[in-house]
Amino acid sequence: MATHKSAKKRIRQTARRTLVNGARRSRVRTFVRKVEEAIESGDREMAESAMQNAMPEMHRSVLHGILHKNTAARKISRLTKRINNL
Repeated sequence: MATHKSAKKRIRQTARRTLVNGARRSRVRTFVRKVEEAIESGDREMAESAMQNAMPEMHRSVLHGILHKNTAARKISRLTKRINNL
């Protein structure tokens, strides 16, 4: 267990960040899942609409350090490709 005041503070900060990051990661996954469900149903308009909501969320997750820049770009690219093939 930490004994220094700064180490105790780091533990508190890490716990708080872990909760926030988990919520953000879950939010991104939810948006991506909605896009994938729309693609599976074959509804192009719904898929495009869901994608318009998911893209900013993924970019925001990059800014907050949840996803790597290239990971978000790859996921967006692959989802867009699947939508275009509908």
